[in-house]
Amino acid sequence: MAHGHELDAHAMHGSHALHADHGPRVLPKNLSAPPMVNAWRSQALIGGAVALLVSILFLFSHEGRMHFLRAYLLSWFLMFSLCGGGLCVLMLQYVSGGKWGLVLRRPLEAMTNTLPMLVVGFIPIMLFGKSLYLWMAYPTYEAVHTALENHALTEGEAHALTWKHMMLSPVSVSIQFCVVFAFLWTWKALLNRWSLERDADPNAGTSASFEYWRIKSENLSGIGILFYVTLLTIVAIDLIMSLDITWYSTMWGLQFLVGQGYLVLAVGIWTIVRLSREQPFATALRVTEQHDLGKFLFGFVMLNIYLTFAQFLIIWSANSPEEIGFYLHRIRGGWWAICSLDFLFHWVIPFCMLLSRDLKRNPRKMIRLTAFMMFARAFDLFWLIEPNFPESMNNFGHAGITMLAYVTVPVGIMGLWAAYYLTNLASRPLVVLNDPHTAEILEPEHGH
Repeated sequence: MAHGHELDAHAMHGSHALHADHGPRVLPKNLSAPPMVNAWRSQALIGGAVALLVSILFLFSHEGRMHFLRAYLLSWFLMFSLCGGGLCVLMLQYVSGGKWGLVLRRPLEAMTNTLPMLVVGFIPIMLFGKSLYLWMAYPTYEAVHTALENHALTEGEAHALTWKHMMLSPVSVSIQFCVVFAFLWTWKALLNRWSLERDADPNAGTSASFEYWRIKSENLSGIGILFYVTLLTIVAIDLIMSLDITWYSTMWGLQFLVGQGYLVLAVGIWTIVRLSREQPFATALRVTEQHDLGKFLFGFVMLNIYLTFAQFLIIWSANSPEEIGFYLHRIRGGWWAICSLDFLFHWVIPFCMLLSRDLKRNPRKMIRLTAFMMFARAFDLFWLIEPNFPESMNNFGHAGITMLAYVTVPVGIMGLWAAYYLTNLASRPLVVLNDPHTAEILEPEHGH
């Protein structure tokens, strides 16, 4: 395993070509996170705290409280997408192998270790969920029947609540999330522990050690992916789809699975490209791996477009009154502009930008694009969440100022999450050593 004297401080992407004729590069002795990670963490904490302080102002009006709660749901789902999605991409890397996952492994592990924040953050959703979900406001058959008689519910809503009661009730959802959190905790704990034990293996660097850890991680990850896809579908139905109790889609789980990959890769690539300004990633991240990750990200953008259009096409062709309301709510009352922007932000711009080979190989441009894609994913969740509520049609009038909660609350919550993520990232060496791909990423690049 190539591991020796520290390279010169100026070794970055632009200097990779200098090694083309001088054999493999060598990693520095110190593989810990550079000091700039601590600076990022401080900035995230300060920015998050300021945004949350501003968000408190929205709690002084009814509209503000409602938008605060919905923005909190959006923020929690972003955290879940990164924590759970990070685990899924980590398991995918163990199952598929490849150099692309080696440089992403530590960021992915850091994402999974933010699970405690995710669990604690779920409590307010269950405490104040009556303002979001009909299944929490009317948790029993008797409550649904009484609300129907009092015209607080339509016949369609009452029928849906009754028919879906086994899955959508406070008790049922609480049990489901206990299972979800237990799975995430077990799988992330095992994979993170094994990752450190792998590097500490006395036989590290031998074929026997490589094979032992490959099989062990691959076996756990294979079944883990199957479990996670099932549990993700349940989470997406419980927290997002059920905001409109009468609506359903067979594409829903797949859309959120791909959306998580979209966001996780954007955050992971942003992290490692910025880290490549200093050691050890100045040596570990070659232009080749950055380019490969850009292509992988492009694949998720294309799949995201395909699944979203497939859902629209199925609903449009069926023209069923129970289904088309989902899109009608998102194009009326000024929402057509948001729909158009979502299409541009979430799909068109990333698709067109990632077509460029030069952009995928340019560190600065990839940092900007992945940062934009993080925003685009949050914007898409806003488009999915807010139009479920009848008063959303008035959001573009005089009361629209409270919509700013969709800016301040996610910035605040995700600022705190980013600080926690960076703390986890700095807690272990950034480069995995006991892996056959480590030697490969240290080979010189001969073509650009």
